[in-house]
Amino acid sequence: MVELQAILKYQEIDKKLYALERELAGCEERKEYLKTKKFLETAADKLDAFDAKAAQLKSAAVELTKKYLKTEDTLKDFAHLDELVAGGADIAFYKKNAMSIADQLKKIKADLAALTASINSTHEEYQKLKKQVIATQKQYKEAYEKYSAVKASKEGDRKAIEAELTAATAGISPAVMEKYKIKRKERIFPVVGKLKDNRCPFCGMEPPLAARSKLTGGNVIECDNCHRIIYSD
Repeated sequence: MVELQAILKYQEIDKKLYALERELAGCEERKEYLKTKKFLETAADKLDAFDAKAAQLKSAAVELTKKYLKTEDTLKDFAHLDELVAGGADIAFYKKNAMSIADQLKKIKADLAALTASINSTHEEYQKLKKQVIATQKQYKEAYEKYSAVKASKEGDRKAIEAELTAATAGISPAVMEKYKIKRKERIFPVVGKLKDNRCPFCGMEPPLAARSKLTGGNVIECDNCHRIIYSD
């Protein structure tokens, strides 16, 4: 029972630290800092993606150029078409080939136009993102400094509360203290509460009768639902 009272006293002091942490977590300076930090982290991946896309577009442009030159080279076959026809060559054959080559060139031209549009679009997006990154880097520095200033302004209060908590650990076994701190790190707070109407005071779940029967002589149980520590008179 003495240890239970000690941990309850510790938790009462810890409420002040928890409130301070929540105040810092919810302040606008921290929100702005995290927003700019997240943007810069994701922007790095986006810039890498643009580099990869640029490499793909460059490769596609090289291949299309090769295809165009190869197709253009076939036109040399028509350089002496008049002589070939005069010599009895089948004009229909050359006409068919010419139409096929013309279709190929049209397709290459269309592909080049689409590729050019994609290159221009990618370049514009890249430049836009680059400008945003430069602007956000400045915002990040300012946001970081503001948030650091807010934290620094609360540092005195934090240290004072932590000193109280250190003093309050007297009478609490290391095992119990460790269990409390683990739950605290899991953002469970309050950690300890009194059974109310045979239910957990935090989530309202009713512990099994066998578990409740253990709540004597200052013993405690853990809620199966919210995992907080429960005690009873």
